[in-house]
Parts: sequence; structure tokens; C-alpha cells
Amino acid sequence: MAIIPPAPERLTSSDFPVLWPVGTRWADNDMFGHLNNAVYYELFDTAINAWIAIGTGVDPITMPALGVVAESGCRYFSELQFPQSLEVGLAVTRLGRSSVTYRLGVFESADGQEPRPATALGHWVHVYVDRTSRKPVGIPDPIRTLLSTACIEA
Repeated sequence: MAIIPPAPERLTSSDFPVLWPVGTRWADNDMFGHLNNAVYYELFDTAINAWIAIGTGVDPITMPALGVVAESGCRYFSELQFPQSLEVGLAVTRLGRSSVTYRLGVFESADGQEPRPATALGHWVHVYVDRTSRKPVGIPDPIRTLLSTACIEA
């Protein structure tokens, strides 16, 4: 029997295999008093790259392949503002030869394990390319191994 995933607006922190802590900064608020839309993309980028760097020990500056963003998007459900401690949920929905697609959620941090509703949901596609030629290459093995630990059914 197939498992039907919840509608995007019903996803909670429990739907993400990885929850990465991120903080907000004073400069993140916009003139309307909440996190500027572009900040969510910075949170996604920070969480993905910190998880990979710490989880693999690979130095993204010296590795011969690098993940470039080929596509991204975000839906916003509720406002956040500085100062708030947050978590970015990461899930891999597609792991290809040279690309990976992430589902990302932003959640208010909590001490307990209660599922929390997403304040925003995003998607992100990294394509791995050769640092010099910029031609697609296979996802490096240490990164592929880590990514496989966060794979879910889309």
C-alpha cells in the first residue's frame, strides 16, 4: 500500500529526517518587521552546506566538484522575525547521478520533540559540476552517502 504524503501546508518537523539549527540576525528583518523573503534562501543554503560539510568532512572550497543551485523556490505560511532560533528541515526527494533535490522546511526551534508546523517550505536542486570545466559530474561519494541518509518518498 502506497503512503500518501501530507499536503505541503500540513508538513511538520517530523516529516524531515534532518533538522539543522539556524539563527536569525538583526539585519534579517525588513521594513515590515519580519524576515525578508530572501533570508529564507540564505537559511536553506546555510543548512544544506553546513550539514554536508560537517557530515562528510569535505571542504567545499578545495573539492574538485561543487554543487551549484539549478532551481529553488519557497512558499511562506507564517511570519518570523529577529530574534528567533530556527531549524531548517532537510529531506532528499530525488538523488540522481549528478543532481539532488531537497525539500526544505523552516520551523521555530523547540526544546521538546513535538512536531511543529512549517512556517515556510522550499525546494532546492543542486547539480554537481567540475570546478574547472563546469560540466556535470557524479555526486562525490562521501556526499552521496550522506544524502542517502535523508532520502524520503516525494
